[in-house]
Amino acid sequence: MELDFERCYRAVDSRDQRFDGWFYTGVTSTGIYCRPSCPAMTPKRQNVRFFPSAAAAQGAGLRACRRCRPDAAPGSPQWDVRADVVGRAVRLIADGVVDRDGVPGLATRLGYTERHLHRMLRAELGAGPLALARAQRAQTARTLIETTGLGMAEIAFAAGFGSVRQFNDTVREVFGTAPSELRVARGGRPVAGGAGTITLRLAYRPPLHAAALLDFLAVRALPGVEEVRDGTYRRGLRLPHGAAEVALTPAAGHVSATLRLADMRDLAPAVARCRRLLDLDADPQAIDETLAADPALAAAVAAEPGIRLPRAVDGFEAALRAVIGQQVSVRSARTTLTRLLTAAPVPQPSVDHEVDGDVEFQNPGPPHDRPGLRGFLRAEEVAGLPDSAFGMPAGRRETVRALARAVASGEIDLDPGGDREEVVRRLTAVPGIGPWTAGYVAMRALGDPDVLLPTDLAVRRGAAALGLPTDPKTLDTHAERWRPWRSYAVIRLWRAA
Repeated sequence: MELDFERCYRAVDSRDQRFDGWFYTGVTSTGIYCRPSCPAMTPKRQNVRFFPSAAAAQGAGLRACRRCRPDAAPGSPQWDVRADVVGRAVRLIADGVVDRDGVPGLATRLGYTERHLHRMLRAELGAGPLALARAQRAQTARTLIETTGLGMAEIAFAAGFGSVRQFNDTVREVFGTAPSELRVARGGRPVAGGAGTITLRLAYRPPLHAAALLDFLAVRALPGVEEVRDGTYRRGLRLPHGAAEVALTPAAGHVSATLRLADMRDLAPAVARCRRLLDLDADPQAIDETLAADPALAAAVAAEPGIRLPRAVDGFEAALRAVIGQQVSVRSARTTLTRLLTAAPVPQPSVDHEVDGDVEFQNPGPPHDRPGLRGFLRAEEVAGLPDSAFGMPAGRRETVRALARAVASGEIDLDPGGDREEVVRRLTAVPGIGPWTAGYVAMRALGDPDVLLPTDLAVRRGAAALGLPTDPKTLDTHAERWRPWRSYAVIRLWRAA
């Protein structure tokens, strides 16, 4: 990826927070790399290099700045916008696929050879998949060092490192200090909250209209799975290594996240899914500028800047909500989903037991520390439910089962790295799933920022309220000026309705 030196240097000179995560500033005279908004003195031009990723900066022999914490910057918004192989790969790496399945597993998921995938990532990000995953492991390790009382050996394997030695070497290389010194520098006091509990700050680019996010989630909250109370969103998660519960509280400049994990190896995917749910890597100024250029939306954008696209922590959950929500109210769909959850057996937390070298993991937590909110049903569980569990017509029930079977078999990939066009094509091939449902799934499950739902009743009502055309074809033509942010326009139209 080409980085324009002059534009990047101006962003660094003005300490513009909007560019945090877009690129990283390497200072050759000090051997460190920073985020663009670092408060330190602006380095001289001849001492500056710009990198498209933290992994690329680390590959050049630079260590992370201790003052601006470049590892804690929001992610680049382009990886959510882009639907190509590189964008899909970055989303899967953030979800921990390389740590769990290795580079061969990542390449298989994307349908490319390891060599070609490495070549594409190097060209775009200056680093291959292993280096990108290593940078993420280093960030996870730092979070665990500074926020938990775990021993260093436990942290090493929980963060995804293959050995304690590899962990020590990486932390020294990336942060310029030993792991134990990072803990001392932080004060050596883990955050209170019990075994398996971590509290951290999820950064975002302002503005963030937190009330709109919480309103959207509250109306659709499923009892026993999620709730919104006192400005905090809580929900249960089912992660690769076990169950979890998260509490997300929006604050100025960050979202406070308290995670209760059955297995610490799930920290990185839990953080990635929470960021995805709240759309924290978006660039709200770019989005709002495009939408505000339409006089019909200008007043709404000015009144409510920073509207985000609520996404999903589980692609199948979002798809099932879409199918059940076809042609019924949000309240009715919520009732039907609650019935499904009630009919399904409650999953029991499993004990994750591994021995790696001299370190043994057996970390389900005592009973009183286990999550109180359950994660959503898996596709194979829904496919196996009896007819009595579905409070819906037979045709809709069979559509739900067909979707569940397709997701369980891997025929439809609703994970972050799913090919958006291919997913939409396969969804609409399922009897009972039409363009509205497929578009809704692309928008919320896959994070497609450019979906318009012109036939949606609430969208048409919102369009009427704002003086926009309500005929689907005419609205579709008018919405061309909103590209590539039509999904965000849909959220605004829903609010206007």
